[in-house]
Amino acid sequence: MNRRRFLGYARGAAFAPLLQPIRVARAQAEAPRRLVVVMLRGAVDGLNVVVPYAEQAYYDARPTIAIAKPGSENGALPLDDRFALHPALAALMPLWNEKKLAFIHAAGSPDPTRSHFDAQQFIENGTPGRQTTPDGWMNRALAALPGTRAPTDAVSIGPTLPFILRGSVAVANLPLGPNAAQPMAIDRPEIASAFDKLYAGSDKQSVAYRQGRDARTQIVADMASDEQKMADNGAPPANALPAMAARLAGMMTRDRHIRLAFASLGGWDTHVNQGNHDGQLANRLKPLGEGLATFATALGNDWNDTVVVVVSEFGRTVRENGNRGTDHGHGNVIWLLGGKVNGGKIYGDWPGLADAQLYQGRDLAVTTDFRHPLATVLERHLHLPDPVMAKIFPGMPAPRRDLAQIFAA
Repeated sequence: MNRRRFLGYARGAAFAPLLQPIRVARAQAEAPRRLVVVMLRGAVDGLNVVVPYAEQAYYDARPTIAIAKPGSENGALPLDDRFALHPALAALMPLWNEKKLAFIHAAGSPDPTRSHFDAQQFIENGTPGRQTTPDGWMNRALAALPGTRAPTDAVSIGPTLPFILRGSVAVANLPLGPNAAQPMAIDRPEIASAFDKLYAGSDKQSVAYRQGRDARTQIVADMASDEQKMADNGAPPANALPAMAARLAGMMTRDRHIRLAFASLGGWDTHVNQGNHDGQLANRLKPLGEGLATFATALGNDWNDTVVVVVSEFGRTVRENGNRGTDHGHGNVIWLLGGKVNGGKIYGDWPGLADAQLYQGRDLAVTTDFRHPLATVLERHLHLPDPVMAKIFPGMPAPRRDLAQIFAA
């Protein structure tokens, strides 16, 4: 392994296991404020997640896949007098009742693309319609956070580093599964010793290497016991989000450096046989809800200083298609969870589902630019100043001050 290749690993995803928790807690009076972003790749059907049950147009457009009204058999779970939650997300109702869960409906990208690849890129780079942005908005936010840098300030869960966290600041990547803590070449004493001598200086590359080495030592120690527990209980299920959430929560309670975290889940492109209260979509929503509820519980007191944002690249058509599914749409729903979230409310401007109110005659319109809720979280929760937003979300329209209520006392 040559020097150039090794440095590429140390700064990015390929050598990601190096960049993991260091047992050095920050000496600070209060717990760090955290932001966790969960991206549902494939475009989840927001209309069946937060159901506009008060609109007959919803039921007219979805004769086989609509979720029944609250109070009906297999009906949606009432949130207010207009909206209800998919019954597969019952695990989240305690958070709603505790006012720690909120939704922003009719939210999304102002760019009209229905390409998964392009829309996901715009959500991740924070510049809708601009594909040339070289980095992700979470990396830009990380760079704007005050304080000294640590290898685990930001953590991505998954085998590769997503675009949303790519940029000038090094980010930790946490592979999950039975091979996550497998030995690497750098774990061999003779190789480690050689690299230690090579990078013993005070230059940035050497500092980055030593941070990675320290982090690697800790991640192997932290994960070895977790992997053994998983092995004792047999192989994890195919849909293992609750277990993943519990592990991330454990890392966050141990490592006070972690400020940002990102995870993505696939399988939301429900063109065929989407289902209603049960079926394909419900089978994905249930572990998602349980995983988020597990995460909130496992964080303990740290939940009070954590915000979770759940986003997807775009929504789905209002009308079901001939295959009892839905096609690529426009407006969607953004989820916000956390100890300081002013929840129990549906935020945003609901445009309605009448034909004349639909975007291009087929989709839920976007009335809230996805960047505005994200900027609100960065400003009100992470305390980043307004001028920084122009760098994190260049070209974003004027802030939506009404969304500040999401964090009102």
